[in-house]
Amino acid sequence: MHPRLREPLVVLTIPTGYALLIRMLTGEDLFGVMSITFLFLVPTVVGFLTVHFSRRERVQRITYSILAPWLPICLFMLITLGFSIEGWACWLMVLPLFLVAASIGGLLARRFKLRTTSERLQLSIAVLIPFMIGPLESFIGTIPGTYEARTSIDIHAPAELIWMNVTRVKLIPEELDSGHLTRLLGFPRPLRAELDTLAVGGYREAVFTNGLVFHETVSDYIHEERMVFHIEARPHEIPSTTLDEHVVVGGNYFDVLQGTYELEQLGEQKFRLHLYSTFEMNTTFNFYASWWARWIMKDIQNNILRVQKIRSEGQPA
Repeated sequence: MHPRLREPLVVLTIPTGYALLIRMLTGEDLFGVMSITFLFLVPTVVGFLTVHFSRRERVQRITYSILAPWLPICLFMLITLGFSIEGWACWLMVLPLFLVAASIGGLLARRFKLRTTSERLQLSIAVLIPFMIGPLESFIGTIPGTYEARTSIDIHAPAELIWMNVTRVKLIPEELDSGHLTRLLGFPRPLRAELDTLAVGGYREAVFTNGLVFHETVSDYIHEERMVFHIEARPHEIPSTTLDEHVVVGGNYFDVLQGTYELEQLGEQKFRLHLYSTFEMNTTFNFYASWWARWIMKDIQNNILRVQKIRSEGQPA
């Protein structure tokens, strides 16, 4: 094979093969997919390998060292999507991390390649880093954290009409769905919810598409002012095709704990309807995962609030 053809093949296959190997080896005993090791260190090594096996004249261009590592990352993504190893939602959330980490790895390899000669030792250390750090991270374990997503909307309507649409959400047609982020991620959209008793202890079932159901129990209730409800998602009830295993509600990494509606009067038949939720993250990188979780929860909540505004203000719904 011509050297100029062999180099691109090596630069693509070795880093991609390394990433696939690590993905196949991930597990609770070594380290999990939802770990700093896999999400940060593995793409860094992929970027390192990409630049390490590139010709020196290519590596001298800093843009090459930054962007070339993206190619095996994208190939790795396509392979895992094609074989249903990972879901689209997970990839959309982690891809920015993978690309940045891969570029960092590429820049590190460039620095070593242009300034030193002990490339074999550097290569060995880079390849083995996830295997050294991963078990330590697994031993330390995850760090649970509780977070809030707050949203609100102003509504011009009587309090009793707004509250009726809060406690009894009739079927939401698809044309009213304005959840742009959740639609992009392929998450279920809200369908309906109805409270059986307007009091503490009341049961509310929030139904989403694809079989996702939140079982809600009212823990605090002031009529037309405030309603707090405990939320329970039962993973065994959710079809396996509804959500990726790494983002399933009530699973190992993410759970919604509580929701609250508050109706604040601003003027004559003008109210601000607040909706906020409390959720739990259980990963070793909550600082990043919680951002995505908050964006997703806000997108869902804003979607529901807009429907309640439309219905309360008398528009067709």
